[in-house]
Amino acid sequence: MSATHTAGASAARAANSRSLELLARAGFVGYGLVHLLFAWLALQIAFGRPADDGDQSGALRTLAAQPLGTFLVGAIGVGLLAMAIWQAFEAAIGHQEYRGRERMVERLTSAGRTLVYLYFAWTAYQVVQKANSSSADKQQALTEQLMGSTGGRLLVGLAGLGLAALGVGLIWYGAVKRFERHLRTGEMDHRMRNVSRRLGVAGYIAKGVAYGIAGLLLLTAAINYDPDQARGLDGALHTLREQSYGAILLTLVALGIGAFGVFCFVQARYRKV
Repeated sequence: MSATHTAGASAARAANSRSLELLARAGFVGYGLVHLLFAWLALQIAFGRPADDGDQSGALRTLAAQPLGTFLVGAIGVGLLAMAIWQAFEAAIGHQEYRGRERMVERLTSAGRTLVYLYFAWTAYQVVQKANSSSADKQQALTEQLMGSTGGRLLVGLAGLGLAALGVGLIWYGAVKRFERHLRTGEMDHRMRNVSRRLGVAGYIAKGVAYGIAGLLLLTAAINYDPDQARGLDGALHTLREQSYGAILLTLVALGIGAFGVFCFVQARYRKV
């Protein structure tokens, strides 16, 4: 038996671990809770009230400030780390129900999810460790540092394009209901299937809008050489609030993000893991 085959078999056993599955499902619950808090912060911005960072890191800090909040944030971080490990296995050896180009797309998507879940797990760790600076301030500082380096504006611009493309991809992903292929819809009754479909569509489109605007802000910051414009999702929500009918639009986005949070609870039960 070759070393490659042995390593692949070991990875497959790890990927099918019951403990990893349970942790990943718990991670979806935590991820959903983070997005519900994120939606609440977005609503605060929509109604012109002071709020912490209007993004997921702000949501984690809001949760950490509550009784037993630090413990809950730590538990969410563990769940997100499990989700990252699960998606890393999916990127490496998973999605065998697909073939050719389609399988490659699914594996690349899993690789992207791995990075996202790792980022939020790291953010949860920083919140538990009482890191005080906001994600918006960190992004602005990083953007300013990059712009001062050779080729930095190009990198910031490419990052903005990538984030905007992610936003478009999320909107498409929700609009065509592609998320349903990863759910055990056969175990749902008709009502549950309709509810999960509506939550998924609204959630992914709302997240896509937020990420798309954040990407455009990064791109604009690179073009105008103005790091103050690069403030991530928090800046995107405030920018949306400043537009005509911005409060209404941002309220709809916030409700969509809340729908995604509830959809995460559906995934905790019905996601194929």
